[in-house]
Amino acid sequence: MKDLKKNLQEKRYLYLVMAKKDPQAFAALYDLYVEKIFRFVLLKIDNREEAQDVTSEVFLKVWHYLIDAQKKDISSMSGLLYATARRLVIDTYRMRAKQKTCSIEYAETLVHNDGMEELAQKQEIATLLKSIKQLKQEYQEVVLLRYIDGMSLKEIAEILQKKPTNVRVLLHRAQKKLQSLYDDRLV
Repeated sequence: MKDLKKNLQEKRYLYLVMAKKDPQAFAALYDLYVEKIFRFVLLKIDNREEAQDVTSEVFLKVWHYLIDAQKKDISSMSGLLYATARRLVIDTYRMRAKQKTCSIEYAETLVHNDGMEELAQKQEIATLLKSIKQLKQEYQEVVLLRYIDGMSLKEIAEILQKKPTNVRVLLHRAQKKLQSLYDDRLV
């Protein structure tokens, strides 16, 4: 019921943006998705400021796409946002190709000296994030979308333009590889 209500609300906002070019409706869509898109981009880019820039660019590109005069059949706002984010992340990788730098800023923000138990937990999270970053791009995406953003296999399939059964296989392979990488880091 909650998903149906959210889906109807999203469709209503989408209609208002496309038909009436309503900035308040787009702002509502922005509020629904900005954290998820930012988290998706941050995990891939690993630089907070750059991830914020890319996230802003995602929403700007989607806004221009939606208000275009041509009629478009958009089945999922999240699918459109994630697909746009993926393309912009790839563009960012291409721009960075000549400046091969590696930042662990995100992991450093997780590790503070707040107490032994919390520190151990944060170190474990940092180890897990480093392991995720070692996965193939495709595996990173399915893990992030499934376990961080809580999407269904069907939603992930729509974003990645694959069949749900293929996504399930990818997810299984990603889990096995991630477990192996994570275990190796703990040794």
